[in-house]
Amino acid sequence: MNSTKIKIEVLVSANVNKVWNYYTSPEHITKWNFASDDWCCPKAENDLRVGGKLNSRMEAKDGSFGFNFEAVYDEVIEHEKIIFTLLDGRKVETLFEIVDGKIKVTTTFDAENENPVEMQREGWQAILNNFKKYVEAN
Repeated sequence: MNSTKIKIEVLVSANVNKVWNYYTSPEHITKWNFASDDWCCPKAENDLRVGGKLNSRMEAKDGSFGFNFEAVYDEVIEHEKIIFTLLDGRKVETLFEIVDGKIKVTTTFDAENENPVEMQREGWQAILNNFKKYVEAN
């Protein structure tokens, strides 16, 4: 398995309660969990507890491609940290920190071996940017 770790982050202008809620609630996940406007997240389920599962469907709006993003939670500290393991064994850690009245969301994840590291970073960063845009607009 590739041991390369990729780190992305965004600073969200909102309080930690709102950021946490929008990041973890299925009704919000479906509104931001995609990297570009030609993709969507029609379904999301989230059992936010250690041993619980995250499952979100990500697909092209034209139906040409799609996949399930699935993971099991390893650690959940409300308003601070989420760690989960993807079905292929890769780890993902997301931290929520208050910085100058905003919330810094930082995700570090194990790279997969199929796509270039920079492509993975750009895709995950685009999703996180979409999250920031959605939170700040609602």
